[in-house]
Amino acid sequence: MHTILPFLLAMVAIIVLLNMWATKLKIAYPILLVVGGLLISFIPGLPKVKIDPNLIFFIFLPPLLFEAAWTISFKEMKKWWRIIGSFAFLVVFFTALSVALVTNYLIPGFTIAIGFLLGGIVSPPDAVSTAAITKFVKIPKSTAAILEGESLLNDASSLIIFRFALVAVGTGQFIWQDAASSFLWMVVGGAGIGLLLGWIFVQIHKYLPTDAPSDTALTLIEPYFMYWIAEQVHSSGVLAVVAGGLFMSARRLVFLSSTSRIRTFSVWESFIFILNGIVFLIIGLELPEIRDGLRSQGIPLSTAIGYGLLVTGVLIAARIISSYAAMFATLIFRPGVAPAARSRRILMLMPLLLGWTGMRGVVSLAAALAIPLTFDNGKAFPQRDLILFITFVVILLTLLVQGLTLPSIIKRTGAFGFIFNQEAEETVKKQMKQDLKQHSYQFLKNKYDNELNGHVGMEKLLKHWEEKSKASDDSWMNENTKIIFIEMLESQRTYLTELNKDPAINEEIIRHQLYQIDLEEERLRMI
Repeated sequence: MHTILPFLLAMVAIIVLLNMWATKLKIAYPILLVVGGLLISFIPGLPKVKIDPNLIFFIFLPPLLFEAAWTISFKEMKKWWRIIGSFAFLVVFFTALSVALVTNYLIPGFTIAIGFLLGGIVSPPDAVSTAAITKFVKIPKSTAAILEGESLLNDASSLIIFRFALVAVGTGQFIWQDAASSFLWMVVGGAGIGLLLGWIFVQIHKYLPTDAPSDTALTLIEPYFMYWIAEQVHSSGVLAVVAGGLFMSARRLVFLSSTSRIRTFSVWESFIFILNGIVFLIIGLELPEIRDGLRSQGIPLSTAIGYGLLVTGVLIAARIISSYAAMFATLIFRPGVAPAARSRRILMLMPLLLGWTGMRGVVSLAAALAIPLTFDNGKAFPQRDLILFITFVVILLTLLVQGLTLPSIIKRTGAFGFIFNQEAEETVKKQMKQDLKQHSYQFLKNKYDNELNGHVGMEKLLKHWEEKSKASDDSWMNENTKIIFIEMLESQRTYLTELNKDPAINEEIIRHQLYQIDLEEERLRMI
């Protein structure tokens, strides 16, 4: 314990330092974390990082998925649900099948079942890596929504494949009828359990006398409850966390106060950053042990690297093929929702760029590490170390090659340049603020007309809306005015919630404005 604790504290410090360096270099921090972990692993005398395969999913997946469900735009998910569904299920299965067939044919000792196991592990792209990389370049909100929505659901589909493949490797047989019924229960049961628990947690927050610290603490344990309960009944814990997280996210204004929303956001932002950093560092730190496992099996390092390159090529090709298939299917069957492009060349480049976003990361590593060391009868799991090494190579290559080149490709091709109109977006923001001020004025005028007459505080509120937060004299804000002001802010939230139903409005702008309202309410409560 005295050895591990300083090492863990040092890991957190390294994560922070590498993130700052990545920001300065304008590259995605997962890239530096993986490389940093790899370099650190060669320092002699460091304690070996060992994680129980039975706990790897439970420790990392629930909070990562829960946070992703809270940040995604559900409105955009509904708009693009067809392509998100196809990428999350059909493309994952196609990718896993491609990996299974190629590895079964080219890698000695790989059966179809082991190939499907590897395919399930490496098929889901990593949302954290993609988000970290694309923050340095602008991509359309539709593309961002597709990538985020896909990342939420493809984790579930890939892990279902992973689970069935584990059973097939262990038993040597695969019964399609049983698999179909199990798959249906995993999907329906997982989503249903997540929605039920999400509703229960909303009622707990809503009716119990919670405050900001207790609300924050509850949100930290809720995804673990969702995942654990779903897994106990052999349904999908991943889908339970996703469904429950989406349900609670849509009702955050109902059961969380402005104080809870602000503080919970800050805590979760730091928690997820550290959690992701630890996982990406572990990816690099695990390599020496995996390499030793290969040596014990007599597999040359160069051969294993070649297998990793092969699988990486299959993954990239499968995703690009799927992207073009999705585009052509959209153009043929639903041309009305196909993205506009200023030229045929740009239109043909967009699926290539979408296919190039398939960086692998946290989920793939967690799945690989979750492979048991032995079966129940004590027999060693076949090809475990080679699967781990191939997974590491896939993660490293997709992060380094695709991750480092994606921003440059987007900028050079200009494929998304026609979509962005900074002036138009600023106009929308200004118009929304103006409409919100007008709405606030009408709310106060209609409900508190008598209180407004001759009231210095309200006069300042209406005449100096933009400057009110800079005012150094708060003596004009008495308790009665504060109550009215807070009620007006709640009216603004209702107005923005209704405005968000317009599919043409960018939900990020709405959420930003809602966060500003929360900050304003907090400032008022501190006066």
